[in-house]
Amino acid sequence: MLKTLTFTLMHFCIAFAVTYALTGSIAASGLVAAIEPLCNSVGFYFHEKLWQRIEKSPKHAPVTPKHAWLHHQA
Repeated sequence: MLKTLTFTLMHFCIAFAVTYALTGSIAASGLVAAIEPLCNSVGFYFHEKLWQRIEKSPKHAPVTPKHAWLHHQA
């Protein structure tokens, strides 16, 4: 959770800076910076959950090369 919070803070600062550079508006920058990173953080959380599921699936299990048994026999 700490990783998600620090990511959100960093994203807030970037979103504010980019929006301010594009619009020159502190109000618009604050609004975008408050909403966009929160949405991205929620998306990031579910993205991580999805990748954990994919990595645990049997289809994505590490494959041992067929010749690897030769190294273990020696």
